[in-house]
Amino acid sequence: MSNPSFFVRPDGVRLAYRLRDGAGPTIVFLPGYMSDMEGTKALALDAWAAREGRAMLRLDYAGCGASEGDFETATLTGWRDDALLLIDALTQGPLILVGSSMGAWLMLLVALARPDRVAGIVGIAAAPDFTDWGFTQDKKLELLSRGRLEEPSEYSDTPYVTTRAFWQSGEANRLLHAEIAIACPARLLHGQRDRDVPWEYAIHLARRLRSADVQTLLVKDGDHRLSRDADIRRLIATVAELASIPNSP
Repeated sequence: MSNPSFFVRPDGVRLAYRLRDGAGPTIVFLPGYMSDMEGTKALALDAWAAREGRAMLRLDYAGCGASEGDFETATLTGWRDDALLLIDALTQGPLILVGSSMGAWLMLLVALARPDRVAGIVGIAAAPDFTDWGFTQDKKLELLSRGRLEEPSEYSDTPYVTTRAFWQSGEANRLLHAEIAIACPARLLHGQRDRDVPWEYAIHLARRLRSADVQTLLVKDGDHRLSRDADIRRLIATVAELASIPNSP
């Protein structure tokens, strides 16, 4: 695999990305927490984009994957700004945003920031507001008092680390308490065996979105990752359907 390209932030941090030229709308993949642009779903979508001649942008937030930066000083707002910086600098025209888990929270924040450009959104196990509902009161108190929470991860040998700065940034960007002013078509895919993000949050998010064109697909035997072959086929079909809708921004 070739090395990624890099975009230098104003503060000198180099953000890694991979940009594929092709027909629009440009598909933008936003990875989950402690994930990167080389995950199964991102690579599968990129392979599909290559076959179909579609434009696609994959990226790593600061401190993640191949990007420079310190993961433990990162915040949700900072990662949103990383995504916006790369989108604004590297793409033109309509966008289809695809967000996985926390990446779907960032997807929503990006769509709110660029409503004139986002033609559709696809959430995979969407986890907006997880800093609120994803931690017990004891864990929140530990975060606030110690500044850091470390937990085992079932997906990696590396512990799952949350910092006070990230948690506070998440709390400042909560969305599920009111209508979410996103009017474009939205598709939400969620496994009902997801042990990290309860599937009921997909229903709650669907209700909060302003758009009338919202479809929620619950996969009865699906887990949090939704990365089995059948899940990948479903994701690609969903993105292809959104990309073909006329009258994009």
